[in-house]
Amino acid sequence: MRAQFLPFHEPLLGEEEIASVVDCLRSGWLTSGIKVKEFERDFSAYVGCQHALAVNSCTAALHLALEAVGVGPGDEVITCPMTFTATAAVIEHLGARPALVDCERSTLNLDPSLIEARITPRTRAILPVHFGGQSCEMDTILGIARAHGLPVVEDAAHALPTRYRGRMIGTLGDVTCFSFYATKTVTTGEGGMAVTDRADLAERMRLMHFHGMSRDAWKRYTQNGSWSYEILAAGYKYNLTDIAASIGIHQLRRAEAFHVRRYRIARMYSEALSVVRGVEVPKVQDEGGHAWHLYVLRLVPEALTIDRDTFIARLVAMNIGVSVHFIPLHLHPYYRDKYGFAPTDFPNACEAFRRSLSLPIYPKMTDGDVQDVIDAIRSLAEEHQR
Repeated sequence: MRAQFLPFHEPLLGEEEIASVVDCLRSGWLTSGIKVKEFERDFSAYVGCQHALAVNSCTAALHLALEAVGVGPGDEVITCPMTFTATAAVIEHLGARPALVDCERSTLNLDPSLIEARITPRTRAILPVHFGGQSCEMDTILGIARAHGLPVVEDAAHALPTRYRGRMIGTLGDVTCFSFYATKTVTTGEGGMAVTDRADLAERMRLMHFHGMSRDAWKRYTQNGSWSYEILAAGYKYNLTDIAASIGIHQLRRAEAFHVRRYRIARMYSEALSVVRGVEVPKVQDEGGHAWHLYVLRLVPEALTIDRDTFIARLVAMNIGVSVHFIPLHLHPYYRDKYGFAPTDFPNACEAFRRSLSLPIYPKMTDGDVQDVIDAIRSLAEEHQR
């Protein structure tokens, strides 16, 4: 057993990020300013999109994106139950309803074969979630959306840098929303980015992300700014700070290196654990195109005398930090009670949840750390063979 606890995640921050934040603090400009603009330009160039808007969370990005494409009271947005609550919460905030479609058993992504049957006259958008960093089947989803005149807003909180058939996620749907939360490939602590190639959507999101104030209102405290501004809409307070952007600029420069390391860890896990009876490694369509934000292992209940929750408790006792992604939306009291969901309404999501656990996977891990995780899982599975 490990002598020290291995956290489920720990960010990898270098001296460049630290120095950049110190410079920002010394500059006296802490809120949205030139660092945010630089981060947006760098991110746009990295993804290959026309417009990038930095905000304070992926949740904010999703809210802005859905508002921009016209989602409002009484509408429905098709999405997947196998996601974090933020995906559905922003739909609720706009007075709309999350129209849930089950995930694929293999990838845990939105099942495109079920989408068309869920479309109604109230459907206003489709919101696929790239679970764990593996792309949804976007050609099919986009084809359905175009046939019905629906915009596609992608939840890419896990998907940097994810590629779909060689194309970067962020260049496919109408708007794509990324997360820079502490556990993500690129982090700013808290933060997000909405990207699009549509100038109309970019303009609307930029207006709404800062109180609905007229363009460049953030400059009003600079020498070249003006105290005068106009409120053009009842907007939100979703802007990113220069402090956070200072971290993001340098994190983004290492995104590819971070991805290579995550991919290497995933390969180590899969090669070692694929032969262990009682566990299933992730089903992956494109290993290199997968961002590997998550590595989700699934237990095989028929092969083990131990359930998922006890398995996790035993790993933690062995100083291995793990987590679960996700408790499906329809099992949470809010959505269950409001919409009358039963667990069996989305059987793939429910079944996956009951036997899944997420292993630590991040660049700061050493090969020794990875081996410790492998050894712990192997020993537990062997100890509890049915």
